[in-house]
Amino acid sequence: MNGNKTSRKAVALRYQKERDNAPVVLAKGQGWLADQILELAKSSNIPVYSDAPLVEILEKLNIGQEIPSKLYEAVALVLAYVMEIDEKQKF
Repeated sequence: MNGNKTSRKAVALRYQKERDNAPVVLAKGQGWLADQILELAKSSNIPVYSDAPLVEILEKLNIGQEIPSKLYEAVALVLAYVMEIDEKQKF
């Protein structure tokens, strides 16, 4: 992170209802690594949801860690967005 400008941050979540009790932090990073996470999402047709305050909280979690229950509502909005995008892409 440079002193002049806040570095871009990204957190990738995984949620597979058959496998996970709650969404899990799959990857996280800032600067170049965040750009790589976002580029991989884009090239894989994975929707990206921007919520800087939520990223600030999620980046404090460890990779592989389930999100805490107090974040369920916020992350549910993200999952609903992703599901809506997925449905639109089917048509």
